[in-house]
Amino acid sequence: MSELYEAAETAVQQCLNVGAEESCLIVTDDKRQPIGEALYDAATAVTDEATIIRYQPGDQHGEEPPAPVAAAMAESDVFLAPTTKSLSHTRARGTACESGARGATLPGITEDVFTTGLDADYDSIAAVSAELLETVQDADEIRVTTPAGTDITFAVGNRDWHTDTGIVHEPGEFSNLPAGEVFISPTSTDGAFVVDGTMRPHGLLAEGHQLSFEVEDGYVTEISDDEIRAQIETAGEEVGQDAYNLAELGIGTNVGVTELVGSVLLDEKAAGTVHIAIGDDAGIGGDTDAPLHMDGILREPTVFVDGQAIELPQPDR
Repeated sequence: MSELYEAAETAVQQCLNVGAEESCLIVTDDKRQPIGEALYDAATAVTDEATIIRYQPGDQHGEEPPAPVAAAMAESDVFLAPTTKSLSHTRARGTACESGARGATLPGITEDVFTTGLDADYDSIAAVSAELLETVQDADEIRVTTPAGTDITFAVGNRDWHTDTGIVHEPGEFSNLPAGEVFISPTSTDGAFVVDGTMRPHGLLAEGHQLSFEVEDGYVTEISDDEIRAQIETAGEEVGQDAYNLAELGIGTNVGVTELVGSVLLDEKAAGTVHIAIGDDAGIGGDTDAPLHMDGILREPTVFVDGQAIELPQPDR
């Protein structure tokens, strides 16, 4: 049995709990076909209603898939989407879940990340996430500091915290895979954060390479990196200030990730890290619709909940 198939079995059976009478759609593209085929094979071992659909990779994360793909997602009971560009923050994904489909997206997934990230006990990750959620869910204010220079404060307001556990068993539920985080779209944010882990387009940052951001009243006002600034400026030509929205605070809960590997999808889930995102938050409880969602991972964070430092989940070593 191949490692790809074993990882696919975890996704289909433990994470999505696909039933024999359910339809299961695999959405993939030309660059992620081996992972899509492994998921399809694992799905066909469970249900006779498995389907796979493949299309050419999109140009950017958050770009809508072709209309037939979106329609198929909305008609399915379960969908899994290993794609080059993320479908997580798309109307197609949102509409599918609103229609009762449950699913998982695997944006930018590679074969190494697939086999590493799915080699985990997702019931354990769900338990760790639930414990952290209980700690943060009644907070009014979250502050994050790091040795690299981060000192940033998030106002929570009346928005809800969410968990991304990888356990997707109920109609309308959704998760990334690999999974493991507790996250929120803040109502306002002020301060500065320094990414010293992973961030596109750079991947895993070399030691001493840091990306600095200033934030005021919920919007990024200063960006140290030319490439990231250019991406946000391009999006700003389309949606204005919304491209600079401070979109997300996330705390990693995947205790099976023992080191950062350069994949945002996996690294943002690593226990003992925090990630902060810029751009779209409409899919996670916010009100900003932007054509980008850029996550940066921070190492060695200290998280304060209403002034009190909390103990974060740590990786199993």
